[in-house]
Amino acid sequence: MKVDTFFYGSYINRDVLAEVDLVPDSMEVACLSGFDIRIGPLANLVPSPAHSVYGVVAALTHAELERLYVHAREVLGGVYRPQAVIVQTRDRRYAPALCYIADDLAGGAASDDYVDRIVRPARELGFPDWYLERLESFRARTPR
Repeated sequence: MKVDTFFYGSYINRDVLAEVDLVPDSMEVACLSGFDIRIGPLANLVPSPAHSVYGVVAALTHAELERLYVHAREVLGGVYRPQAVIVQTRDRRYAPALCYIADDLAGGAASDDYVDRIVRPARELGFPDWYLERLESFRARTPR
């Protein structure tokens, strides 16, 4: 059985998913209202009634999701837990999905490489310009 899952960080990137041998049949652009994205050093969502987050919905099995989030914990250092959400697709359809959110991530600056792993596919998927600017705002800044 496959479960629709909303991805918003580096997991919108097919190359990143391939690193853990995941190849979704399809990835559909969707928007999640009521949350804002933070990247520092990993992507995460925080509740915010004034914001929306863009990402993709992909159908994966529970075993695939387990493998993906064990990788997130053991390799990336982030413990993400599933939460039920309602996303809106480009064709204005509302759909239930799982979304993995970390309760507590160590803070820090995002590496430009990590931000690139999100921005590149976000551009290719046609995310809105304002949202691309939001993602770009997490790039490391060199003090002057």
